[in-house]
Amino acid sequence: MLPFLLSILFSLYFYVDSLAAVFANGTNSTYDVFDYVDPLIGTANGGNVFGGATLPFGMAKAVADVNGDNQGGFATDGSNVTGFSTMHDSGTGGSPSLGNFPLFPYAACAGDDIDGCIYPKLARNLPSINSSVVATPGYFAIELESGVKVDMTVANRSSLFRFQFPSTPDNGAPLSPLILQDLTDLQDSRFNGSIAVDDSTGRMVGNATFLPSFGSGMYTLYFCTDFQGAAIRDTGIWVNSRATTDPKSLFITQGINGYPLPGGAFTRFEAPDSNNTILARVGTSFISNDQACSNAEAGIPDFDFAATQQTAEAVWRQQLSPISIQPDGASDSIQTIFWSGIYRTNINPQDYTGENPIWSSTEPYFDSFYCTWDLFRSQLPFLTILDPSNLARMVRAYIDIYVHQGYLPDCRMSLCKGFTQGGSNADNVLVDAYVKNVTAGIDYTTAYAAVVKDAEVEPIDWSNEGRGGLTSWKNLGYIPVEDLDYIGFGTFTRSISRTLEYGYNDFCISQLAQGLGNTADAEKYQGRSENWKNLWKADQTSVVNGTDSGFTGFPQPKYLNGTFGFQDPDKCANFDTTDVCSLQNNAAETFESSIWEYSFFVPGDMASLITYMGGPTTFVSRLDYLHESNIEYIGNEPAFLTVFQYHYAGRPGRSAYRSHFYIPAYFSDSDGGLPGNDDSGALGSFIAFSMMGLFPNPGQNVYLIIPPYFASVSITSNVTGKTATITNANFDPTYTNIYIQNATLDGAPYSKNWIDHSFFLEGKNLTLFLGPTESTSWGTADADLPPSLSTSGGANSTNGTTVASRRWEERRRGLEDMQMGRMMF
Repeated sequence: MLPFLLSILFSLYFYVDSLAAVFANGTNSTYDVFDYVDPLIGTANGGNVFGGATLPFGMAKAVADVNGDNQGGFATDGSNVTGFSTMHDSGTGGSPSLGNFPLFPYAACAGDDIDGCIYPKLARNLPSINSSVVATPGYFAIELESGVKVDMTVANRSSLFRFQFPSTPDNGAPLSPLILQDLTDLQDSRFNGSIAVDDSTGRMVGNATFLPSFGSGMYTLYFCTDFQGAAIRDTGIWVNSRATTDPKSLFITQGINGYPLPGGAFTRFEAPDSNNTILARVGTSFISNDQACSNAEAGIPDFDFAATQQTAEAVWRQQLSPISIQPDGASDSIQTIFWSGIYRTNINPQDYTGENPIWSSTEPYFDSFYCTWDLFRSQLPFLTILDPSNLARMVRAYIDIYVHQGYLPDCRMSLCKGFTQGGSNADNVLVDAYVKNVTAGIDYTTAYAAVVKDAEVEPIDWSNEGRGGLTSWKNLGYIPVEDLDYIGFGTFTRSISRTLEYGYNDFCISQLAQGLGNTADAEKYQGRSENWKNLWKADQTSVVNGTDSGFTGFPQPKYLNGTFGFQDPDKCANFDTTDVCSLQNNAAETFESSIWEYSFFVPGDMASLITYMGGPTTFVSRLDYLHESNIEYIGNEPAFLTVFQYHYAGRPGRSAYRSHFYIPAYFSDSDGGLPGNDDSGALGSFIAFSMMGLFPNPGQNVYLIIPPYFASVSITSNVTGKTATITNANFDPTYTNIYIQNATLDGAPYSKNWIDHSFFLEGKNLTLFLGPTESTSWGTADADLPPSLSTSGGANSTNGTTVASRRWEERRRGLEDMQMGRMMF
């Protein structure tokens, strides 16, 4: 106790001095969080972020679409604009998503002839003026090289576009604006489509059927577009490069050669009434044209652009309001990285409640779980502290999908089943909510039935849901390479990463079983969670770029007969640009990452993993090697937890160091400021958690503590109304003092290097006393380490092995004996 008190006294001078600056900043009434939210971060360099106008989890997402890196619709890569549409996803890989029914404006058609306008998307694209792009929460603006200025704002299921035309069109024709609507999407996946235009009002309604961007099946979307601001001159339809005013409706098929035949409708106007401006309101629906029109009329009833934008901004301010910071000298860049990351965690998933034509339900329906493999690690856990009310609704949506479609989704977009990348990771999402006391309206009995079905019943198509190889999983204790699986079908690859992910899925299921009083199931799934050990090859070495890494012991692929195969541990590492590492039939036994990185994925039993790796000292050295040898790719989700796993070896200061190693070096406030796809806010939530100083081990009631990047961070629970605060004593914005020397929780000494969710629910106060060197005492003792399945405390403990773990070890040895006997026979 005496060293602790001396440290407190030593810190008081610096702490009191810093508080003056903190309170001066905190009481600054001019602080506007919107000054630090930049929706364009990640719209270049492969971030694929949606940079346009939306509401939190809104269905309407309005932006300019481009012909370049357009997974999110718009990119700041200098590519040309092809249209303006109202449906998008954010940060995704795969094919571009949505972007249905884009509008495109002309100030006039050449020669004042409707055939003087260019209609097909491939031909009509125009450059924009880079300096004209403006993006703020709920608003987006851009100017085309033609002189047409376009800005937009949104309600939940409708968008309002404002087209301002030049007085003198660039083609010399008299001002007579034409706005076309195109039966297409970003990935050119349309099958059949139809559109009709009302000659008296200019209203366009229609629908088309499209493919999802990363999944199976197809979906039909409906739209309703109205105009205001000018008298109608004429209307009609267009096909390919020609238009006509005679028919007012069009039905069009896919065409030939795999590319949809271009087609749509148009409305041409007289010169606008004022300011050369025409407003276009677009509503969409997955139900019907009538519902699309109702969505538009209810969301934006009177075409009031200013009021719609103000409402959108107010909604965003309320959404961000639970979090506040005392910057105390933290740079504008650091604040922008932080707040923009938080903003991006609220774009997806999308609330489609009432827009699900597949089944009838009174439960919420969310879409764009794109994908749960990405979201379970930090994006959805972030919502447990920022917006637990909506997180509860998302969990209910997961469960309702199980109720009506038989399995929890691992990936879902546009009402379709998405591809499964690894485990049944919705299990982790449900359990994370459960252990953090997110309960509003959630039926955890049905949730348990859902996760148990994932663990026990293999679907016919496990490429889209559930798990594959369950016979081997249950009988052998691992997923074999070249498995014999005739029950269901998927891509027979990723045997190592699937084994590791299935193991953690089962660990999470055991937590829910335990909480619901099902001790037998808890023990069974705890046992299965240790299956990773069956792929551990203790004598496996690793040579990286021609040099022996010096480390031994890695997972390796294993055949049905129990013999090991081989995959180089650095295959699919960040520096490996030649190997196939995704869902291809010839891909690796690890998904989107190397054995080096996956060898650290044992979140439920880090203590055992550390033992397998040679103890805490060697474990820390291996983590350092992972991060410093260009093996790790911080732009992909499996990297997230590795930044903070030093905590489990009693080195929380090393986690703080590693966090600052990546932020801001790999995350900046520029358009290209992300190191990879944002993946529906996954990278945004990694930033937010890291800079708040608490990082989750998802599926567990555990947050790993490092100092926040600000003097203090406060989070108010929208469930309890209480405010939790993390305060840095001795904070300095140059980040010299990034090491915790001591801490207090609600004024009492606190030595654990982790904290649980009650911190947020009960509004506790955590004060961290910082210094410039890593402490050898705070958070380093066995009793201070985060929990692991196999120990009572952490990696250094020699006691506390669970009954399930002991029994599973006995079973594992029996399996090994059986396999050896089979080999000898």
